[in-house]
Amino acid sequence: MKRTTLILTLLLFFGGAVRAQDDRGFEIAKNLEIFANVYKQLNANYVDDVDPGKTIKVAIDAMLASMDPYTNYFPESQMEDVKLQLLGQYGGVGAMIMQRGDSIYVSEPYKGLPADEAGIKAGDRIVAVDGQSTRGKKTPDVSSAMRGQAGTEVVLRLERAGKEFDVTVRRREIKLPNVPYYGYVGEQKDYGYIKLDEFTADAAKHVREAFVALKKEQPAMKGLLLDLRGNGGGLMNEAVDIVNIFVPRGTLVVETKGKVASKNMKSFTRLQPEDTEIPVAVLIDGASASASEIVSGSLQDLDRAVIVGQRSYGKGLVQNILPMAYNSQMKVTVSKYYIPSGRCIQAIDYSHRDEQGRAVKVPDSLKTAFKTKGGRTVYDGFGIEPDVEVEPDYMSNIAVALAQKLLIFDYATEYYRTHKEIAPAGEFEVSDELYADFCRYLKEKGLTYNTVTERAIKELREVAKQEKYDAALEGQMKAMEAALEAEKATDLQKHRDEVSEMLKAEILLRYYYDAGRMEGLLKSDPVVAKAIESLVVK
Repeated sequence: MKRTTLILTLLLFFGGAVRAQDDRGFEIAKNLEIFANVYKQLNANYVDDVDPGKTIKVAIDAMLASMDPYTNYFPESQMEDVKLQLLGQYGGVGAMIMQRGDSIYVSEPYKGLPADEAGIKAGDRIVAVDGQSTRGKKTPDVSSAMRGQAGTEVVLRLERAGKEFDVTVRRREIKLPNVPYYGYVGEQKDYGYIKLDEFTADAAKHVREAFVALKKEQPAMKGLLLDLRGNGGGLMNEAVDIVNIFVPRGTLVVETKGKVASKNMKSFTRLQPEDTEIPVAVLIDGASASASEIVSGSLQDLDRAVIVGQRSYGKGLVQNILPMAYNSQMKVTVSKYYIPSGRCIQAIDYSHRDEQGRAVKVPDSLKTAFKTKGGRTVYDGFGIEPDVEVEPDYMSNIAVALAQKLLIFDYATEYYRTHKEIAPAGEFEVSDELYADFCRYLKEKGLTYNTVTERAIKELREVAKQEKYDAALEGQMKAMEAALEAEKATDLQKHRDEVSEMLKAEILLRYYYDAGRMEGLLKSDPVVAKAIESLVVK
């Protein structure tokens, strides 16, 4: 009797599984047929011609938008973007551009790359690309026109200081450095510092090489700062290999779990470490995501590093690139990852959405406590929480205005054209004379900006008028406006340190590129200072 019951139970289970699979297959086939019929009728009957490529791409993008932001489809025309994401390389001239009104400007030529070698400078306006005017075009369109196969040429018509001229640039395979700078920090310059921008191919190799070079130059180096701020992640294997620099071979770093069990995997360190004893601090912020969180989270779980800064983004999802027909590709979220303590730090649940269709954050009530190797308590579900938190700096109103209006950018452009050289990157400072000249420049440009307080007074005036209190309150509101104007007049002095750092960064970028900018700003970086302090205490 028991055997008969077991057989019936198994038949019902597997029969139900087969039916469920058949039902799902039927639903897929049915809806694909419906979609094909919709497009067929649209193409046959719509009043205007329907572009098949564009229409289907819109449909695919809309479908994928219901999943998560990381599941994307790339047609053949966007393969350069895929290459940039995965490898950090593309065919082009090696310059960053930006939009300003209806014009496009060079914001930064990368050191030693074709644009830089051709003499293109930050602040140059791109008038045309291969004879096609850029007027009114968007940044992605101009960027796409400048990219192309390595070895081909592109003619850029530029405008500088009121004069137009043509520059022919031979495109190359552009490989952006994932370690743009490394050096020493601290009063005695006895702490190593490595900045990692992306987890593209060979990121771990370059971090390891930078660390070895730092130790070789200073064998008595007291500690290392690994800066992952603003690093949105990339390749998981690179993250595992970076952790490997500081922990023994055979250590579990990350585990992935998804729908397809055969693709689940555990990633262990596979190489001999460089140093398992040197104190390490990892710097993170709200833009540190994915592979950055694997590195910082696993080193935290293993009690191998102190994490300093602000809570990370909270991306605990893994994507694979899948080849598609006609040389297209799709990036698909295939699993979640779990760091050594067993926690997943994914902060947003894309499978549940609110009434507006927005994905919801994991509620505090569902967060679970885990233990690090040394027994400390850590939590899942909301990114990596730093061991040492440093409150983020918020920009003042005047700093926001200077950035938005590109006034610091313009001043730095003029300064570079009129000053042949400046002090070395690590020594350059904004002097009283330079800052006074910048203030004069702003006065000539007629700098204006609104503050939150001004907007609040304006709203108060409107509400008072509606409620018939305007006459009674007019005197007080005028007094507040006058007091506010008087305060705003002192903003450039009140926020001098902040504005000077912004000005310093833009000027250094002109002379010493991105590496020089980083070197010059490190000594006044509060997160770097806090990281050094935490290593000294440790």
